[in-house]
Amino acid sequence: MQITAPQLTPHLQRGLKNLYTLHGDEPLLVQEAADQLRATARAQGFTERSVHIAQGARFDWSAVLASGSEMSLFADKQIIEIRVPSGKPGKEGSVALQHLAERAGREASDAAGASTLTLVLLPRLDGATSKSAWFETLERCGVAIKFDAIDRRNLPQWIAQRLQLQGQRVAAGEEGQRTLAFFADRVEGNLLAAHQEIQKLALLHPPAAADGGVLGFAQVESAVLNVARYDVFKLAEAVLGGQPLRAARMLDGLQAEGEAEVLVHWALSEDIRSLKRVKAAMAAGRPMPMALRENRVWGAKEKLYERVLPQLSQAVLSDLLAAAHQVDGIVKGLKQPDWPASGWQALHRLAAMVCAQCAAPLAGTGKAPLRSPIAVKIGP
Repeated sequence: MQITAPQLTPHLQRGLKNLYTLHGDEPLLVQEAADQLRATARAQGFTERSVHIAQGARFDWSAVLASGSEMSLFADKQIIEIRVPSGKPGKEGSVALQHLAERAGREASDAAGASTLTLVLLPRLDGATSKSAWFETLERCGVAIKFDAIDRRNLPQWIAQRLQLQGQRVAAGEEGQRTLAFFADRVEGNLLAAHQEIQKLALLHPPAAADGGVLGFAQVESAVLNVARYDVFKLAEAVLGGQPLRAARMLDGLQAEGEAEVLVHWALSEDIRSLKRVKAAMAAGRPMPMALRENRVWGAKEKLYERVLPQLSQAVLSDLLAAAHQVDGIVKGLKQPDWPASGWQALHRLAAMVCAQCAAPLAGTGKAPLRSPIAVKIGP
Protein backbone atom coordinates (compact mmCIF):
# COMPACT_ATOMS: atom_id res chain seq x y z
CA MET A 1 0.00 0.00 0.00
CA GLN A 2 1.25 3.47 -0.87
CA ILE A 3 0.40 6.63 1.07
CA THR A 4 1.69 10.18 0.81
CA ALA A 5 3.69 11.95 3.51
CA PRO A 6 0.76 14.15 4.71
CA GLN A 7 -1.36 11.01 5.11
CA LEU A 8 0.99 9.43 7.66
CA THR A 9 -0.50 11.09 10.77
CA PRO A 10 -4.14 10.19 10.03
CA HIS A 11 -2.97 6.72 8.98
CA LEU A 12 -1.30 6.15 12.37
CA GLN A 13 -4.43 7.34 14.15
CA ARG A 14 -6.25 4.40 12.56
CA GLY A 15 -3.61 1.92 13.67
CA LEU A 16 0.07 1.00 13.32
CA LYS A 17 1.03 -1.56 10.66
CA ASN A 18 4.03 -3.83 11.07
CA LEU A 19 6.01 -2.92 7.90
CA TYR A 20 6.90 0.54 6.58
CA THR A 21 9.18 1.47 3.69
CA LEU A 22 10.35 5.09 3.58
CA HIS A 23 12.16 6.38 0.50
CA GLY A 24 12.86 9.65 -1.24
CA ASP A 25 15.01 12.70 -1.93
CA GLU A 26 14.87 14.42 1.45
CA PRO A 27 16.72 12.75 4.35
CA LEU A 28 15.14 15.20 6.80
CA LEU A 29 11.58 14.20 5.86
CA VAL A 30 12.45 10.49 5.88
CA GLN A 31 14.06 10.84 9.31
CA GLU A 32 11.09 12.77 10.75
CA ALA A 33 8.66 10.13 9.49
CA ALA A 34 10.82 7.38 10.98
CA ASP A 35 10.88 9.25 14.31
CA GLN A 36 7.08 9.51 14.23
CA LEU A 37 6.74 5.79 13.56
CA ARG A 38 9.17 4.91 16.38
CA ALA A 39 7.34 7.16 18.85
CA THR A 40 3.99 5.59 17.95
CA ALA A 41 5.49 2.12 18.30
CA ARG A 42 7.07 2.88 21.69
CA ALA A 43 3.70 4.07 22.96
CA GLN A 44 2.32 0.64 22.00
CA GLY A 45 5.01 -1.36 23.81
CA PHE A 46 7.74 -1.73 21.19
CA THR A 47 10.57 -1.08 23.62
CA GLU A 48 13.53 -2.76 21.90
CA ARG A 49 15.16 -1.56 18.67
CA SER A 50 17.89 -2.96 16.43
CA VAL A 51 19.43 -1.08 13.49
CA HIS A 52 21.06 -2.74 10.47
CA ILE A 53 22.94 -0.64 7.88
CA ALA A 54 23.26 -2.65 4.67
CA GLN A 55 26.52 -1.41 3.18
CA GLY A 56 29.09 -3.30 1.17
CA ALA A 57 29.03 -6.63 -0.62
CA ARG A 58 29.83 -8.55 2.58
CA PHE A 59 26.89 -7.34 4.64
CA ASP A 60 25.36 -10.24 6.60
CA TRP A 61 21.67 -10.38 5.71
CA SER A 62 21.24 -13.56 7.73
CA ALA A 63 21.63 -11.47 10.90
CA VAL A 64 18.71 -9.30 9.79
CA LEU A 65 16.52 -12.32 9.16
CA ALA A 66 17.51 -13.82 12.51
CA SER A 67 16.70 -10.63 14.44
CA GLY A 68 13.19 -10.69 13.08
CA SER A 69 12.53 -14.33 13.90
CA GLU A 70 14.05 -14.51 17.37
CA MET A 71 12.10 -13.44 20.45
CA SER A 72 13.68 -10.66 22.47
CA LEU A 73 15.03 -11.47 25.94
CA PHE A 74 14.05 -8.06 27.29
CA ALA A 75 10.89 -7.02 25.47
CA ASP A 76 7.81 -8.63 23.95
CA LYS A 77 7.81 -6.25 21.00
CA GLN A 78 10.74 -4.98 18.95
CA ILE A 79 11.56 -2.57 16.12
CA ILE A 80 13.87 -3.75 13.35
CA GLU A 81 15.28 -0.89 11.28
CA ILE A 82 17.01 -1.66 7.97
CA ARG A 83 18.85 1.12 6.18
CA VAL A 84 20.05 0.64 2.60
CA PRO A 85 21.99 3.87 1.79
CA SER A 86 22.65 2.89 -1.83
CA GLY A 87 19.10 1.75 -2.54
CA LYS A 88 20.63 -1.43 -4.04
CA PRO A 89 20.39 -4.37 -1.61
CA GLY A 90 22.00 -6.82 -4.04
CA LYS A 91 20.85 -10.34 -4.82
CA GLU A 92 21.03 -11.68 -1.24
CA GLY A 93 19.46 -8.52 0.16
CA SER A 94 16.62 -8.62 -2.38
CA VAL A 95 15.72 -12.13 -1.28
CA ALA A 96 15.99 -11.18 2.40
CA LEU A 97 13.75 -8.13 2.01
CA GLN A 98 11.13 -10.16 0.17
CA HIS A 99 11.23 -12.75 2.96
CA LEU A 100 10.84 -10.06 5.63
CA ALA A 101 7.96 -8.45 3.75
CA GLU A 102 6.11 -11.73 3.28
CA ARG A 103 6.61 -12.59 6.95
CA ALA A 104 5.20 -9.18 7.90
CA GLY A 105 2.21 -9.86 5.66
CA ARG A 106 1.51 -13.14 7.44
CA GLU A 107 1.84 -11.51 10.87
CA ALA A 108 -0.59 -8.76 9.85
CA SER A 109 -3.33 -11.38 9.48
CA ASP A 110 -2.55 -12.92 12.88
CA ALA A 111 -5.29 -12.14 15.35
CA ALA A 112 -2.74 -11.97 18.16
CA GLY A 113 -1.08 -8.98 16.52
CA ALA A 114 2.48 -8.48 15.34
CA SER A 115 5.38 -8.46 17.77
CA THR A 116 7.82 -6.90 15.29
CA LEU A 117 7.73 -3.53 13.52
CA THR A 118 10.03 -3.42 10.48
CA LEU A 119 11.22 -0.11 9.05
CA VAL A 120 13.08 -0.06 5.71
CA LEU A 121 14.79 3.27 4.91
CA LEU A 122 15.90 3.91 1.33
CA PRO A 123 17.15 6.88 -0.70
CA ARG A 124 15.49 8.09 -3.90
CA LEU A 125 14.90 5.08 -6.17
CA ASP A 126 15.30 5.00 -9.93
CA GLY A 127 12.57 3.64 -12.18
CA ALA A 128 14.06 0.16 -12.49
CA THR A 129 14.49 -0.25 -8.72
CA SER A 130 10.97 0.93 -7.95
CA LYS A 131 9.67 -1.83 -10.25
CA SER A 132 11.90 -4.56 -8.82
CA ALA A 133 10.36 -7.64 -7.23
CA TRP A 134 11.72 -6.91 -3.74
CA PHE A 135 10.38 -3.34 -3.66
CA GLU A 136 6.98 -4.32 -5.04
CA THR A 137 6.77 -6.97 -2.31
CA LEU A 138 7.54 -4.34 0.34
CA GLU A 139 4.75 -2.15 -1.08
CA ARG A 140 2.26 -5.03 -1.28
CA CYS A 141 2.87 -6.43 2.21
CA GLY A 142 3.29 -3.15 4.07
CA VAL A 143 3.04 0.63 3.72
CA ALA A 144 5.36 2.58 1.41
CA ILE A 145 5.83 6.36 1.63
CA LYS A 146 7.73 8.41 -0.92
CA PHE A 147 9.23 11.76 0.12
CA ASP A 148 9.78 14.11 -2.80
CA ALA A 149 12.15 17.05 -2.63
CA ILE A 150 10.66 20.43 -1.71
CA ASP A 151 11.14 22.50 -4.85
CA ARG A 152 11.86 26.24 -4.83
CA ARG A 153 8.27 27.13 -5.69
CA ASN A 154 6.89 25.36 -2.59
CA LEU A 155 9.77 26.17 -0.24
CA PRO A 156 8.34 29.47 1.15
CA GLN A 157 5.10 27.72 2.10
CA TRP A 158 7.06 24.89 3.76
CA ILE A 159 9.07 27.45 5.76
CA ALA A 160 5.89 29.25 6.81
CA GLN A 161 4.35 25.96 8.01
CA ARG A 162 7.46 25.08 10.02
CA LEU A 163 7.52 28.53 11.62
CA GLN A 164 3.86 28.13 12.55
CA LEU A 165 4.60 24.83 14.31
CA GLN A 166 6.95 26.66 16.70
CA GLY A 167 4.56 29.58 17.25
CA GLN A 168 6.10 32.04 14.77
CA ARG A 169 5.03 33.64 11.53
CA VAL A 170 6.08 36.38 9.15
CA ALA A 171 4.25 39.66 8.75
CA ALA A 172 1.18 39.71 6.57
CA GLY A 173 1.14 41.00 3.03
CA GLU A 174 4.03 41.93 0.78
CA GLU A 175 6.59 42.17 3.59
CA GLY A 176 5.87 38.61 4.67
CA GLN A 177 6.16 37.29 1.12
CA ARG A 178 9.45 39.13 0.72
CA THR A 179 10.71 37.63 4.00
CA LEU A 180 9.79 34.09 2.98
CA ALA A 181 11.34 34.55 -0.49
CA PHE A 182 14.58 35.79 1.09
CA PHE A 183 14.58 32.84 3.52
CA ALA A 184 13.99 30.38 0.66
CA ASP A 185 16.85 31.87 -1.38
CA ARG A 186 19.21 31.37 1.57
CA VAL A 187 18.36 27.70 2.15
CA GLU A 188 17.36 26.38 -1.29
CA GLY A 189 18.54 22.84 -1.92
CA ASN A 190 19.49 22.21 1.73
CA LEU A 191 16.36 21.25 3.65
CA LEU A 192 18.20 19.97 6.71
CA ALA A 193 19.99 23.31 7.09
CA ALA A 194 16.68 25.10 6.50
CA HIS A 195 15.20 23.15 9.42
CA GLN A 196 18.14 24.18 11.60
CA GLU A 197 17.79 27.84 10.63
CA ILE A 198 14.09 27.75 11.51
CA GLN A 199 14.90 26.27 14.92
CA LYS A 200 17.54 28.96 15.42
CA LEU A 201 14.91 31.67 14.91
CA ALA A 202 12.90 30.17 17.78
CA LEU A 203 15.94 30.50 20.05
CA LEU A 204 16.87 34.02 18.94
CA HIS A 205 13.31 35.37 18.91
CA PRO A 206 11.15 33.28 21.26
CA PRO A 207 7.44 33.68 20.53
CA ALA A 208 6.07 36.26 22.95
CA ALA A 209 2.63 37.61 23.66
CA ALA A 210 3.84 41.13 22.84
CA ASP A 211 4.61 40.51 19.18
CA GLY A 212 2.53 37.37 18.63
CA GLY A 213 5.56 35.55 17.26
CA VAL A 214 5.73 37.79 14.18
CA LEU A 215 9.16 37.88 12.50
CA GLY A 216 10.20 40.97 10.57
CA PHE A 217 12.40 40.96 7.50
CA ALA A 218 15.32 42.48 9.42
CA GLN A 219 15.20 39.71 12.04
CA VAL A 220 15.29 36.98 9.39
CA GLU A 221 17.94 38.74 7.32
CA SER A 222 20.30 39.07 10.27
CA ALA A 223 19.78 35.53 11.56
CA VAL A 224 19.51 33.19 8.58
CA LEU A 225 22.81 32.06 7.10
CA ASN A 226 23.34 31.47 3.41
CA VAL A 227 23.36 27.65 3.41
CA ALA A 228 21.84 27.08 -0.04
CA ARG A 229 23.16 24.15 -2.04
CA TYR A 230 22.67 24.07 -5.78
CA ASP A 231 22.43 21.16 -8.18
CA VAL A 232 23.74 21.72 -11.71
CA PHE A 233 20.81 19.76 -13.10
CA LYS A 234 18.35 22.04 -11.26
CA LEU A 235 19.83 25.01 -13.12
CA ALA A 236 17.50 24.24 -16.05
CA GLU A 237 14.50 25.02 -13.83
CA ALA A 238 15.66 28.61 -13.39
CA VAL A 239 16.97 29.11 -16.93
CA LEU A 240 13.99 27.63 -18.79
CA GLY A 241 11.70 29.36 -16.31
CA GLY A 242 13.09 32.73 -17.41
CA GLN A 243 14.45 33.60 -13.94
CA PRO A 244 17.78 35.39 -14.59
CA LEU A 245 18.46 36.49 -11.01
CA ARG A 246 17.89 33.00 -9.62
CA ALA A 247 20.00 31.49 -12.41
CA ALA A 248 22.83 33.92 -11.61
CA ARG A 249 22.60 33.06 -7.90
CA MET A 250 22.75 29.34 -8.69
CA LEU A 251 25.79 29.83 -10.96
CA ASP A 252 27.56 31.79 -8.21
CA GLY A 253 26.72 29.01 -5.74
CA LEU A 254 27.99 26.29 -8.07
CA GLN A 255 31.22 28.22 -8.61
CA ALA A 256 31.70 28.68 -4.85
CA GLU A 257 31.13 24.95 -4.30
CA GLY A 258 33.85 24.10 -6.81
CA GLU A 259 31.63 22.64 -9.51
CA ALA A 260 33.37 22.05 -12.85
CA GLU A 261 32.66 24.67 -15.52
CA VAL A 262 32.54 21.93 -18.15
CA LEU A 263 29.69 20.13 -16.37
CA VAL A 264 27.68 23.34 -15.96
CA HIS A 265 28.19 24.15 -19.65
CA TRP A 266 27.13 20.64 -20.63
CA ALA A 267 23.88 21.00 -18.66
CA LEU A 268 23.05 24.35 -20.31
CA SER A 269 24.01 23.32 -23.84
CA GLU A 270 22.23 19.96 -23.58
CA ASP A 271 18.96 21.78 -22.88
CA ILE A 272 19.51 24.02 -25.89
CA ARG A 273 20.22 21.00 -28.09
CA SER A 274 17.15 19.19 -26.76
CA LEU A 275 14.95 22.21 -27.42
CA LYS A 276 16.26 22.40 -30.97
CA ARG A 277 15.71 18.69 -31.61
CA VAL A 278 12.15 18.80 -30.27
CA LYS A 279 11.41 21.94 -32.30
CA ALA A 280 12.71 20.25 -35.46
CA ALA A 281 10.59 17.15 -34.77
CA MET A 282 7.51 19.34 -34.35
CA ALA A 283 8.29 21.12 -37.61
CA ALA A 284 8.43 17.69 -39.28
CA GLY A 285 4.88 16.96 -38.09
CA ARG A 286 5.47 15.21 -34.76
CA PRO A 287 3.03 16.15 -31.96
CA MET A 288 4.82 17.84 -29.05
CA PRO A 289 4.18 15.00 -26.52
CA MET A 290 5.64 12.44 -28.94
CA ALA A 291 8.65 14.66 -29.75
CA LEU A 292 9.34 15.15 -26.03
CA ARG A 293 9.19 11.42 -25.31
CA GLU A 294 11.47 10.61 -28.23
CA ASN A 295 14.03 13.06 -26.84
CA ARG A 296 13.74 11.68 -23.31
CA VAL A 297 12.22 14.83 -21.84
CA TRP A 298 9.82 14.18 -18.98
CA GLY A 299 8.86 15.22 -15.46
CA ALA A 300 9.26 18.84 -14.41
CA LYS A 301 11.41 19.62 -17.43
CA GLU A 302 8.63 18.43 -19.75
CA LYS A 303 6.31 21.13 -18.42
CA LEU A 304 9.00 23.80 -18.90
CA TYR A 305 9.57 22.67 -22.49
CA GLU A 306 5.84 22.76 -23.20
CA ARG A 307 5.70 26.37 -22.00
CA VAL A 308 8.73 27.77 -23.87
CA LEU A 309 8.77 25.81 -27.14
CA PRO A 310 5.88 27.70 -28.79
CA GLN A 311 7.74 31.00 -28.37
CA LEU A 312 11.19 29.80 -29.51
CA SER A 313 11.91 29.83 -33.25
CA GLN A 314 14.46 27.63 -34.99
CA ALA A 315 16.51 30.77 -35.74
CA VAL A 316 16.65 31.73 -32.05
CA LEU A 317 17.61 28.18 -31.05
CA SER A 318 20.34 28.13 -33.71
CA ASP A 319 21.76 31.39 -32.31
CA LEU A 320 21.69 29.98 -28.76
CA LEU A 321 23.40 26.80 -29.94
CA ALA A 322 26.11 28.87 -31.67
CA ALA A 323 26.61 30.81 -28.41
CA ALA A 324 26.87 27.54 -26.48
CA HIS A 325 29.56 26.40 -28.95
CA GLN A 326 31.56 29.56 -28.25
CA VAL A 327 31.24 29.09 -24.48
CA ASP A 328 32.42 25.51 -24.92
CA GLY A 329 35.72 26.88 -26.18
CA ILE A 330 35.98 29.43 -23.38
CA VAL A 331 35.53 26.89 -20.56
CA LYS A 332 38.27 24.84 -22.24
CA GLY A 333 40.72 27.75 -22.24
CA LEU A 334 40.14 29.36 -25.65
CA LYS A 335 39.35 33.04 -26.23
CA GLN A 336 36.34 34.15 -28.24
CA PRO A 337 35.72 37.63 -29.71
CA ASP A 338 33.14 39.72 -27.81
CA TRP A 339 32.89 37.17 -25.01
CA PRO A 340 34.28 37.24 -21.43
CA ALA A 341 37.61 35.49 -20.97
CA SER A 342 36.35 33.91 -17.73
CA GLY A 343 34.49 30.65 -18.15
CA TRP A 344 32.07 31.46 -15.34
CA GLN A 345 31.27 34.90 -16.75
CA ALA A 346 30.65 33.31 -20.14
CA LEU A 347 28.30 30.80 -18.49
CA HIS A 348 26.46 33.69 -16.83
CA ARG A 349 26.00 35.36 -20.21
CA LEU A 350 24.82 32.17 -21.91
CA ALA A 351 22.33 31.48 -19.10
CA ALA A 352 21.07 35.06 -19.34
CA MET A 353 20.57 34.74 -23.10
CA VAL A 354 18.45 31.61 -22.65
CA CYS A 355 16.54 33.22 -19.77
CA ALA A 356 15.72 36.26 -21.90
CA GLN A 357 14.20 34.12 -24.63
CA CYS A 358 12.32 31.85 -22.24
CA ALA A 359 10.89 34.86 -20.40
CA ALA A 360 9.70 36.46 -23.66
CA PRO A 361 5.96 36.80 -24.27
CA LEU A 362 4.34 34.24 -26.53
CA ALA A 363 5.16 34.71 -30.19
CA GLY A 364 2.68 36.85 -32.04
CA THR A 365 1.99 39.37 -29.27
CA GLY A 366 4.07 42.00 -31.02
CA LYS A 367 6.11 42.69 -27.87
CA ALA A 368 9.88 42.46 -27.74
CA PRO A 369 11.51 39.74 -25.65
CA LEU A 370 12.58 40.68 -22.15
CA ARG A 371 16.25 41.61 -21.85
CA SER A 372 18.18 40.10 -19.00
CA PRO A 373 19.94 42.60 -16.71
CA ILE A 374 22.71 40.04 -16.23
CA ALA A 375 23.55 40.07 -19.91
CA VAL A 376 24.07 43.83 -19.71
CA LYS A 377 26.26 43.74 -16.61
CA ILE A 378 28.74 41.14 -17.79
CA GLY A 379 31.24 42.55 -20.23
CA PRO A 380 33.82 40.93 -22.48
